[in-house]
Amino acid sequence: MAGTVAVESENEDAGSTRDFVASFSRGLDVIRAFSRARPSMTLSEIAAETEMTRAAARRFLLTLVREGYAETDGKHFRLTAKILELGFSVLASMNILEVLQPAMEDLAKEMNESCFAAVLDGMSVIYIARAASLRFFDVDLHIGSRVPAHCVSSGRVLLAALTPEELDKHLAGAKLEALTEMTLTSKPKLKKAIADVRRQGWSLVDQELELGLRSISAPIKSPSGSTVCALNMCCPTPRISLDEVHSRFIPRLVQTAERISFALLR
Repeated sequence: MAGTVAVESENEDAGSTRDFVASFSRGLDVIRAFSRARPSMTLSEIAAETEMTRAAARRFLLTLVREGYAETDGKHFRLTAKILELGFSVLASMNILEVLQPAMEDLAKEMNESCFAAVLDGMSVIYIARAASLRFFDVDLHIGSRVPAHCVSSGRVLLAALTPEELDKHLAGAKLEALTEMTLTSKPKLKKAIADVRRQGWSLVDQELELGLRSISAPIKSPSGSTVCALNMCCPTPRISLDEVHSRFIPRLVQTAERISFALLR
């Protein structure tokens, strides 16, 4: 009818192709290109990592710099702490940090080792909370640190929470880089390790990210039963034997994760 104004239905599929903004998606690719292993990159390196032209990568990077989410010395680019605001707004709405932090502080003090909470982002994990130990030399991970999911216990806990279809999708294009000689780089072996985590309810990864560093993780569940993040503790091999990890650290970590999950029900 002439003069009729088309109004979009509120129930329209949010994933509709016509609503997809390709440039926004590519901008997110630029942000995800940075990692703990590569916190600073040149324009050419970012263009290669994201498979886009130098001109396109440059536009996205300069936009991030202008908005304060990145900085450059004229040759290298790196993300700034402001990028954390994008994730913290979601976490704040979930009200989880106010439950997480005190419990993590208690656990870190009791065991005298650092604790972390992490969320999944593709095939990486991002640390969203930290409770440091009192030791002079501590693990070099901080809020906002990003590491490959396949070689850390928090990553395997979070991957174990995915459906088989979601897990296959995550692994399909993943490059399982060997960071030490102990890193699992076989996708079938990784899937078996993830299945073991799903069955036992916790993960232990031994020196796959860095030699001399073991890590253990357990899931923190929402009231609906879904995994919202992983509670993680680092167990350096010079200080903590494998027997002690199993006898002392894993039971306390799992108990704390369960206590946090129970608190979220309230």
